[in-house]
Amino acid sequence: MIRTTVVGSYPVPDWLAAAPSEQALVDATRVVLAIQEQAGIDLVCDGELYRFDLNHPETNGMIEYFMRPMSGIRGDIGFSEWLAYSKGAGMRFRTRPPGVVEGPVGAGTLNLPIPCARAKALASRPLKFTITGPHMLAKTMHDRHYRDPEKLAHAIAAVLAEQVKHLNADVVQLDEANLPGHPDEWKWAAAAINRVLGAVPKTARAAVHLCFGNYGGQSIQRGSWAKLMNYLNALNVDHIVLENAHRPPADLAVFKDLRKDIGMGLGVVDIKSTVVETADDVARAIERAEKMIGRGRVKYIHPDCGFWMLKRNVADGKIRALVAGRDLYEGRAMRKKMA
Repeated sequence: MIRTTVVGSYPVPDWLAAAPSEQALVDATRVVLAIQEQAGIDLVCDGELYRFDLNHPETNGMIEYFMRPMSGIRGDIGFSEWLAYSKGAGMRFRTRPPGVVEGPVGAGTLNLPIPCARAKALASRPLKFTITGPHMLAKTMHDRHYRDPEKLAHAIAAVLAEQVKHLNADVVQLDEANLPGHPDEWKWAAAAINRVLGAVPKTARAAVHLCFGNYGGQSIQRGSWAKLMNYLNALNVDHIVLENAHRPPADLAVFKDLRKDIGMGLGVVDIKSTVVETADDVARAIERAEKMIGRGRVKYIHPDCGFWMLKRNVADGKIRALVAGRDLYEGRAMRKKMA
């Protein structure tokens, strides 16, 4: 059976943003999990609400939540540092760096097992816990200590690996949204992320999500999946979670060369569109992919990326479409097999 899942984020409920508190966060997480479970999603996620930050709503806490608590990092950004950062090519969609690396990176007060345990206690279905990957985190920082993104990425990977080994989740997923625009960095990016993936508990499955960015409903990175096949095949991972719905259909052909032991996670819902897909849209996307890359290769279907920039009613409709489309496709496939 093809499993349904989400990539991670969910639109922050208005009442959580208006009056954030620990109890409000627990209540919001319970709601997000219930929405997915009632829709029939097989592998649910906490909506990444655990990293919600009123001061950084534009990035859903994707960077700041992980980097600000770490030791060796300063959150106050000077004018000269902002100016130097703005001239870099890696993160031009950001107006300022999330922090300045001015010493060896350590865990500091970062404690990922706490939000993971909270979500696990509230979920009644298998749980996915998501973490931003070391390549993305390293590329966003203003580095005045290592002065080398590869060295910084490995330092971050060491911190994340120590955290990951204590996570109680069914799937641990690392997200890398910058690499598709910088495929020439794949060797050191793969080495850094594999250090984290290797720490995933034996009771869990490891996953990696890649996309071409989602900022204001727009793609940030340009490129193609063909340039990242070496990276994907180098991952020590159970499955990958990819952006496909917003990509040209011909992009799928390259996944014929994906290692057979890596499960294909197929993006069938376009989160850069507010149109809610029908069950038939989703079923046809699965059918097209399996015709192109082989029957049985698609192990998961999901949206291209997180839902956090959409309205809740749109996100909820797309969540329901995932399950309805999978069920429709598998019903068609079974009838053909029986015939």
